[in-house]
Formats: sequence, structure tokens, C-alpha cells
Amino acid sequence: MAAQNEKLRVVVVGGVAGGASAAARVKRLNENADVVVFEKGSDVSFSNCGLPYYLSGTVEDSEDLIMMTPAAFRKKHDIDVRVHSEVVSIDREKKTVTVRSTETGETYEQPYDKLVLSPGANPIVPPALKGADRENVFTIRNVRDIVALKTFLDKPETKRVFVVGGGFIGIEAAENLQLAGKDVTLAELSGQILQPFDEDMVQILHKELDDHGVKLLLHTNVQAITEQGVTVERNGAQETYSADAVVLAIGVFPETKLAAAAGLEIGKTGAIHVNENYQTNDPDIYAVGDAIEVYDPQTHVWRKLALAGPAQFEARAAADHICGITSPNHGFAGALCLRVFGQNVAAVGISEALAARSGLHADSVLIFPGDKVGIMPDWHYMSLKLIFERPTGLILGAQAIGEGDVVGRMNVIAAMIRMHATVYDLKDMTLCYSPVYSTAKDPVNQAALVAINVLEGQLRQVHVSEVRSLVESGAYIVDVREEGEYAEGHLVGSHNIPLTQLRARMEEIPKDVPVYLHCRSSQRSYYALCCLRGHGYHNLTNISGSFLGISLYEYFHDKSEGRKPIVTAYNFD
Repeated sequence: MAAQNEKLRVVVVGGVAGGASAAARVKRLNENADVVVFEKGSDVSFSNCGLPYYLSGTVEDSEDLIMMTPAAFRKKHDIDVRVHSEVVSIDREKKTVTVRSTETGETYEQPYDKLVLSPGANPIVPPALKGADRENVFTIRNVRDIVALKTFLDKPETKRVFVVGGGFIGIEAAENLQLAGKDVTLAELSGQILQPFDEDMVQILHKELDDHGVKLLLHTNVQAITEQGVTVERNGAQETYSADAVVLAIGVFPETKLAAAAGLEIGKTGAIHVNENYQTNDPDIYAVGDAIEVYDPQTHVWRKLALAGPAQFEARAAADHICGITSPNHGFAGALCLRVFGQNVAAVGISEALAARSGLHADSVLIFPGDKVGIMPDWHYMSLKLIFERPTGLILGAQAIGEGDVVGRMNVIAAMIRMHATVYDLKDMTLCYSPVYSTAKDPVNQAALVAINVLEGQLRQVHVSEVRSLVESGAYIVDVREEGEYAEGHLVGSHNIPLTQLRARMEEIPKDVPVYLHCRSSQRSYYALCCLRGHGYHNLTNISGSFLGISLYEYFHDKSEGRKPIVTAYNFD
């Protein structure tokens, strides 16, 4: 560590997000520092996350994507930013970097006292993918990429676009391409989009994409891009889809060549390994951003986390340490959000699937609360899944989807995870209330209450993913919605005994078999369960998510797989 205001030469490799933040922070802490930033591209400090929105015109001018120019860095921070400048090697003994101009090919050496690596990550282009080098094939990583794609899309003959990859960039690209009036097909190798989310939650988004005209192909392996289109392997057969343009959004891999060549440690994840101060195995070389692996305090493993927020936190911490300030490093649980057409989508912490793979004893609840009081004209329901540890109730993660404010709810849970809180703590969180903003018991409070009922044995539940097997096995299922609701769509073979008639018709329900209850969103069925338990029924199970959750879960499965529905009609209201 160096002292503040000590004469110091700091070289930063990479001028986006982490690199730009580290450079600016060093200069704020040490006015005497000589800070030089090298960026091999043409732009620094651009809105990487905003790139897809240029395709639809949501961002009208590509120049608006650029947050800071080299001239502005010099004027505002007295930082020397050099674009079209690629650092090609590091001499750790001499403490110099070799820089090559991407315009002239000329090279020179630049000395440093402290070096910060923020090279980012590169788009994945599978070497075996034939035709990936065709002129109509694009990736999205920087402003030049998105301008080139938009220019190609603006040609009158470009009507059909094939997007490969169902991660964040792929989903945002597909949405904005569809909004731009293109015929969009989205192919994903796995059985779901957006891997950080659980499979039961993403079914809502599968439906949303389908509803807006995006042709979604799951379990699809893209094999070749030809003049005729895109050839894929799907359901054991080869298919070809016409495409005027192809967007590869398969994911990214950390840029580690420079670090590896210099003898810096690469972790098991394939990213640069750093310590708690973001130092590499060379104490004078730091690394931040998409190129590094970070510690996950929930699973207790190192993982890659390519998110802009953590990159900036990492950059600040590295800069602080360079200037003699040590900040505690608590790792990153991860929080993310996006929009998928009319749905706002957010998640924090770990998914139930990741918890299971990590050996954690996790459980979850799924609720469909209103985002505000129902009398408000802009009321919407949301789906909210809360993941917690058994038996402690420790909050592990959450996911939410809806037209209203799901991001604010996930931010609350993000804070709770950071404080190692339990569902009991979440239950007691006092949050702002007004009918125009929320409900008296906020959705996050409601989710905690349901989780506590599960933990304390007051509520036994099955998840929506288990309902098909119940129906197909002839399980005794009671639908406690009103008769009119039942008539509009119900589970095949279910029995309709409305909650309002339950006490008068209780003798219709057998006591010698397991009984499964549901309503629209699980609240009335929970009331029914409590009532039946009070009358001597013991083998009772509530269907988490109830008919709304079942409909959302089953719909796209049924449509895309051609399977026989277990409902007489879906209900999404």
C-alpha cells in the first residue's frame, strides 16, 4: 500500500466500468498520483448494459452510450486516457507494461508502481460453430459492436434475426429487436433462459417472450450458420431457420491472457484469482471486474460474477488499498434485474437450484401478492419466490417478476442477506406503506410469514413443478375457489369446494387419503387447510403458487412440448 498524496505511478488496463472507476478513485485519494489508463477499444466508460436498447431506439443516439471521453477524463480528473492502446505484456521485474497502438502497430513501454487490470470479458464464439465469421453474424460487447449491428439491421432486407443464447444480453437483444419490428428467434442450449433464476420462475418469462412474438427454442444446439440460415439440432433432429442476421449472445469468458502470460494466478473458475484486497499473487498488481473470480459468502466458493455494480465496488476497494485504505471485503451475493417486455424481473442471492447443488438444505415459498392495494388503478400482482435455509430460516435468495416494483422488493432482501438475516427478521421489517405504493404487509413480509409457517410445521406444501404428477396419479385435489372461478379453468379431476362452503360440505373430503388444496394464489387454500386441521384432518398439503402458479408453470411447457394439459383452461389473471 502507498500513502495518500505519495508520488505514485498507477497504470490501469481497461477503461470501462472497473478500470475507469479505479482510476478516478485513485486520483480522488491521491492528487499527486500519475494515472494512465490504456483501452484497446475506441471508447471508455460507456454504458455496457445500455447497448441493446440502442437497437429499438430506446436509446436514440449511440453517442449517448458513452459516459466519458478521454478529453473529459483529462479535464475533470487529470487522468491520461489512451484509447486504441493495447497492453500486450507485463514485465513484473522491471514493473513496466508494453503497449501497442492498434492503429499504427507501434509499441512502447510504460512504467508503473501499481498496476490495475480490468480487461473485462470477451463474447463466447464456439470454435466449432461453422459460419461464425460471416458478415451477418454479430456479438454485442461495445459501442462499435452495437452500431455495426444497428447499421446492418437498418437495411430493408434485414427482417429475420436469430439470437443465440438466453442469458441477459440475449434476452435484452431479443426484446429490443422485436420492438424494432424484426422477426426474432431465440435459441437456448439448456431447458430455460436466465440461469440465475429457478426453472419454475422463468416459465413466466418463457410465456412473456412467446406472447410478444419471439420464437423461443429450448434444448437447441446451434451447429452452423450458412447462406440458407441457421442449422440447429433440436429434439434429436436437424432443423434450419431462415435468418438475415445472427446475434451470438452465448455468454462471455474472462480476458486472462495478459495476466496468465505474466505468471499471475488463474483460479479454478478460469478467471484471475485475487485476495481480499483484489491483489493478485503479485502484490503490486490488482485485478477487478469481469476478469476476476469473487468469493460467494453463501456457497463459500469462488465464482465469476460479470456485473457492473460489483465491478465498481471492486475498483473502489482496490484503489483504496493502493492509497493506504483497507476496506473489509464481504464477498458478493449478487443482485440483478432486467425487463422482459411488460415484466420487471429481479433476483438476489442464490437460486434454489444452486443452493441444492451447493449442498445447502434449502426450501422455498412462492406467493402472488399485489404490488399495492387492490383498489389502486395500476395494481398488479407479482410472483415472488423466497429461498431460505432449513432449519435456521437464513435467507439465501429471492426472485420476483411482475409489472410493478419488484426491484425495490429485491433490494430489501439484498440488504437482509448482507446482514445475514433470517425470515424471522424479514417478517418484522417495517417498510413504508401507502396504498399507492404497497400493501400494509409488504410482499416481502408476506413471503417471510409463509416461510415461517413452513419452517414451524404449520404448513406443508408441494411446488408447482410437482402438480402434474399429482394430477396424473389421481391425487385428491380440492379447489377452494368460487364456482365461477372453477368454471373458467381448473385442474383435471379436482374437486371444487369453495372456502365459503367448506364447513357445510366438509364431509365430502376424505380423511383416509392425502388431500391437496389450492385456490388462485394459495391464501384461501391456506385458510381452508387451517379450518380442516381444526376438524381433525391431518394429511393436508397446500399447493404453493396455486392455480395461477400452475397455469404459468404449465403453459409454455405444454405449448412447446406438445403435451396434454392438466388444466381445462389456463388462468393468468
